[in-house]
Amino acid sequence: MRHPGLYYDSKFLMDSDEKKVLDYLSELHPIWENRYSKHRPPPQGESQRQLLRPVYWLGNWQFACLDYYRPPKGTAFRCVRAEPYPEVLQRLVNKMEKITFQQFRPKEIPKGWKLNTCLVNFYGSHLENGKLVDVARVGEHKDFEPGPVASLSLGERAFFQFVDSRGRGMPSRVVFQQWLENGSLQIFGGERYKDRLFHRVQRVEKKQGIQLPIKVENFQTRRVNFTFRFVPDEHILPLKKFPKDLLEDLLPYAKELAQHSEFFSSEIKNI
Repeated sequence: MRHPGLYYDSKFLMDSDEKKVLDYLSELHPIWENRYSKHRPPPQGESQRQLLRPVYWLGNWQFACLDYYRPPKGTAFRCVRAEPYPEVLQRLVNKMEKITFQQFRPKEIPKGWKLNTCLVNFYGSHLENGKLVDVARVGEHKDFEPGPVASLSLGERAFFQFVDSRGRGMPSRVVFQQWLENGSLQIFGGERYKDRLFHRVQRVEKKQGIQLPIKVENFQTRRVNFTFRFVPDEHILPLKKFPKDLLEDLLPYAKELAQHSEFFSSEIKNI
């Protein structure tokens, strides 16, 4: 059954490419981010909190304390230039872009669209006070970057839902749901799936006992998801171009990344 605005291929990733992607992931050092910062403190009545999972970004890094990229108004100083894609991911991105132009209508693809940014989410269980706590989920949200979004999954399968949000305190209505399998590609866009509906990951299975070799302390990773999106190049800035107050908030993260990343080490030296 075809759903206009939604594409799914359960066997997108070949075994040879999967191995290369896993080899790449095994060398990454994801970081934990806090939701707020000194110059963007928690709203009244709320406290500082850590994101549910460790993350990594490619192309540009949208730190949580910058409140992410939210056009049309939330575009200035939201996207920090980050590492380029490794060869295997760039090759896969080229295929994803070709599929998108084949599967989606021209009006659903903005001018200049390309999958030039990627959020890498690590799903699993966090060791807290000596106990493993399952945090493999994402609440309902929208991706605000313009144009279609491509999602590549590795590891245990995830139960993914598109929902119609009815507002605070009201239960959301599930419009469409599916399992995202290991090696699968999902692309969604257009007025319905991208602009109107929210999406969420309800849970990630544990049936296969997968534990991916990711360098994160006190965390067991059983699924990794690459979410590829588009940010206009003019909104992606090097670290040195950020205002002093935001730079103060970002530098601790950049220095942590620089311990294992030549790219961020160079960015810090250029400030």
